[in-house]
Amino acid sequence: MTASAMTASALTSGDRRPRPAYPYLHSLGTRWGDNDVYGHVNNVVYYSYFDTAVNAFLIAQGVLDPHSGDVIGLVVETGCRYFAPISFPELLSVGLGVERLGTSSVRYAVGIFREGEDAPAAQGNFVHVYVDHRTRRPVPLPAALRRVLEGILLNGADLLQT
Repeated sequence: MTASAMTASALTSGDRRPRPAYPYLHSLGTRWGDNDVYGHVNNVVYYSYFDTAVNAFLIAQGVLDPHSGDVIGLVVETGCRYFAPISFPELLSVGLGVERLGTSSVRYAVGIFREGEDAPAAQGNFVHVYVDHRTRRPVPLPAALRRVLEGILLNGADLLQT
């Protein structure tokens, strides 16, 4: 049995969060350069997809200005589990929800889905700590940001009040 087959057999369907469980979906296409020598998207690229979906959502909601905003999110943790390969060219949806909302940090749940599929090809987490843009010291989540993030809380999410 290959390592990927062992990993897949050790997982249960309960380990995978389906597409409808994510409150926000961001569409993106794989790129030519995403594939590695093995013919599928390289594992490190998934983290770029996570980062793109999170920041695109925050910018679209008007709560992140990466160039001149007072507060920015710094990534302090990421993780990913791979269930099925994806490759170029494919259209993907990146599902996004909040698993934990703290005083100055957010733990996002992220799922990568092929077009038309409800089971994730991969899923992971992405943790931001929000800091002052100039000093890089942690700050409480601004009220507008907190409201937006509360709007994508997942069932059973851990919500800490400020």
